[in-house]
Amino acid sequence: MMEELPVLTLAFQGHSAGVRVRKAMAEHGLKPGHGHVLMVLQDEGAVGQHFLTETLGVDKSVIVALLNDLERDGLAERRRDPADRRRHIVEISPRGSTLVTELHRTVEAVQADLFRDLTPAEIATLKSVLPRLRTTPDAGTPCDGQD
Repeated sequence: MMEELPVLTLAFQGHSAGVRVRKAMAEHGLKPGHGHVLMVLQDEGAVGQHFLTETLGVDKSVIVALLNDLERDGLAERRRDPADRRRHIVEISPRGSTLVTELHRTVEAVQADLFRDLTPAEIATLKSVLPRLRTTPDAGTPCDGQD
């Protein structure tokens, strides 16, 4: 019966993978929401706070809380946009960049273990299919920031 409902397999496997990723992030003193913000900042460079809200698909109050934590820990910096004082620009700090590099190594080890029985072609297929799953009503990427 379960093979007829791949959503259940995805949910159960996803939960297990999520637990492993949370543990990997915790090794670096991060919760998933914090790690996600730092990874976006590492990839995108300095961005507006609104960009993070849209990219992570969360309420602006969640982004504010995540950024407060990251700033407090010296991992990200927030400043007013000189061209528009209502806008905040956020960027990763040098300490945050170092942490993301370490975090990538840890998460890559988790991924290698999770995917060890897959062929490179199957991994490529998985990478192309996963982003197309409609996991939220708006088909955005969920991140509640609190895990």
